[in-house]
Amino acid sequence: MKPVLLLNLVGLTPRLIDESTPNLARLAKSGTCSPMSAALPAVTCSAQATMLTGLSPEQHGIVGNGWLDPETMEPKFWRQSNRLISGELLYEAAKKQVPRFTCAKIFWWFNMGAPVDWSITPRPFYCADGLKVLATYSSPSNFGARLESEFGSFPFFEFWGPKSGLASSRWIANVTMQTLERERPTLTMAYLPHLDYNFQRYGPNDARSRQALSELDGLVGDLMDAAEANATAVVAVSEYGIDAVDTPVHVNRALRNAGFLKVRESPRGEELDPFASDAFALADHQVAHVYTRDIATRSAVAGCLRELSGVAHVYEGEERAEIGLNHPRAGDLVLLSHRKAWFTYYYWLDERARPDFATTVDIHSKPGYDPVELFVDPSLSWPTVRIASRVLKKKLGFRYLMDVISTDASLVRGSHGLPPVDPLDGPVFLCSLPFGECGPAPADGLVAMESVKDRVLKILI
Repeated sequence: MKPVLLLNLVGLTPRLIDESTPNLARLAKSGTCSPMSAALPAVTCSAQATMLTGLSPEQHGIVGNGWLDPETMEPKFWRQSNRLISGELLYEAAKKQVPRFTCAKIFWWFNMGAPVDWSITPRPFYCADGLKVLATYSSPSNFGARLESEFGSFPFFEFWGPKSGLASSRWIANVTMQTLERERPTLTMAYLPHLDYNFQRYGPNDARSRQALSELDGLVGDLMDAAEANATAVVAVSEYGIDAVDTPVHVNRALRNAGFLKVRESPRGEELDPFASDAFALADHQVAHVYTRDIATRSAVAGCLRELSGVAHVYEGEERAEIGLNHPRAGDLVLLSHRKAWFTYYYWLDERARPDFATTVDIHSKPGYDPVELFVDPSLSWPTVRIASRVLKKKLGFRYLMDVISTDASLVRGSHGLPPVDPLDGPVFLCSLPFGECGPAPADGLVAMESVKDRVLKILI
């Protein structure tokens, strides 16, 4: 039995590991480095659930970063409850099989209610007056309180939004190393997100993306040293690779122009009306779930969307089984984009009618994922002054709208969601131990993402 540090290095691929990443190369040479198969959709929540359960999205039910609640007709994006996943999770299986097993889950998703010993995850407070207070959720509560007293508040603005970058991963790495030393968990899980940000902003080949890779490599070196000092094996995984993109696909605008999508006029601009609509899409990078009123509508919508430029595939009803997404949470239609395209959630036709949340960082109000939240609107004359005035209102307790985000989808240069063309551009599996000690070598040279759970268990037992 050997303790394990399980690192999630979002956006890392085998092709990115070379002489410019000496710590990752050292990890690769010390034990195991292999391309890994991708989940479909190749997005955070689906990939994490696949690795932790050993099941496919069709089996564990996490069909994307979000889906439609059929009873309330509300989009449910970025939900944190551990109970959303079907199937036995890694830490549940380990608790049964490993004597005196303990686990720390640091910023991996589905963290709330997870049966682990220490956990911390982002969880703001939403006050009755509309004020949003940035905060984390931890279990036990004094675990997070102690970490924030020692390392400062978690840098939320560096975790997502225009300022997102190294600071969030640095904070997570620091608390991970202290948790390894102080708590000595049998399994320590840490999620390092920041490589993903510049890859989506600028694309995988931009110099700023390569700088983020170098920064990640430095963090991995620190974590490897901490693991070695605590006699802990290192397993590092990633969720997907990033494609260079240049074509936003406005699927909801196409549905609205065809008469399928309806909106409701509101004091905050146009809102998508799921009850009045015959069809609408929840966009999730290069995948979109389209929900329709009935089978007759579904066929008509499918015909419409097959003609939409940027859409590569439309899977209707039982056809979803062909891509492993024949699940009640999935859209009645599942769309896959072309390789250089991605789906927006935009549904308004006139910028003057856009909802107020469109120009803010608001991951729960938008009916889909919005990578444009990574950019300050370049059309603003004095963005720093605008941001400062909004922050001042927040500190003074006034209601405010942090309306600094663009709605120009052409800014985005990287996306994901599709399986890679070449495994070297997809997820990676790294381990400080060789094959055999971390499970068998794959016959085809490609570690199955579904095998991560069993591979970690083999090291732990």
